[in-house]
Amino acid sequence: MAEAFANGVRFHVQRVASAAGRRHTPGDHTAVCLHGLAVDDLSSFYYTLADPVAKAGVEVILYDQRGQGLSERPPEGYRLEDAVADLFAILDALDIHDPVVLIGNSYGGILAGHAALARPDRVAGLVLIDAGFAGEIVGEWLERMINTLSVAGLQYEHERIGEQCAAVGWRKLARQAIGINALLNETTLIEDLAAAPVVDPVRLGEISCPVLAVFGERSDMIGAARELAGQVPDCTVKVLPGLAHTLLREASDPLGEVVVSWLGSHAGAQR
Repeated sequence: MAEAFANGVRFHVQRVASAAGRRHTPGDHTAVCLHGLAVDDLSSFYYTLADPVAKAGVEVILYDQRGQGLSERPPEGYRLEDAVADLFAILDALDIHDPVVLIGNSYGGILAGHAALARPDRVAGLVLIDAGFAGEIVGEWLERMINTLSVAGLQYEHERIGEQCAAVGWRKLARQAIGINALLNETTLIEDLAAAPVVDPVRLGEISCPVLAVFGERSDMIGAARELAGQVPDCTVKVLPGLAHTLLREASDPLGEVVVSWLGSHAGAQR
């Protein structure tokens, strides 16, 4: 298992070499994939976008965020600013200092946007997959997510889902359930999310890098598309018909085509 020690935490990291067959060297293009919350980890990108992006000539960095997947689970440090600090500390640990393209799915897109606002010098582009990071729509989405995670935390704790899975021999599900329970009930994740700042949509105008925003037609985040298109100076919006919030999983092939095509124009990938 590849690891990086960054910002005081041990992270599980995977690198997918570009079509050129080498890892990052100064001047190369690199994409960093940022996954969603709680039940998600780097595998959601590893089995979907990582391969087509790498084949297009862009090295791909994937990591399990703090407390998730195979990364270390400290009891605190789950604010958005902590996640931004983790991201750039991981890149420093990997000796990647050139600006990178951030590809964020769901909550990972919120993280990507906050990272671009905090360190525009280190972000060459944003790919937001059914995600925004400013305005009332994003604030409402975060509130729903906090409520969902709070209910799930109670369920995992009181129904002892991990123990139930282990009792019937479902070892992988048991490990996953135990990890989710620990994340929701033994860390400050939910509390820190509840304190997350809602970015004023006016700040979208500060995004100097190009942005690709891909939404599912039926997603409850679709309203963020209008905010991004109207405020970000260089923003391309694509809407995939018939899909909701889970387009990374349910439409990985058409999503990959959109992302690779956009990267060909904005990050030197081969179309």
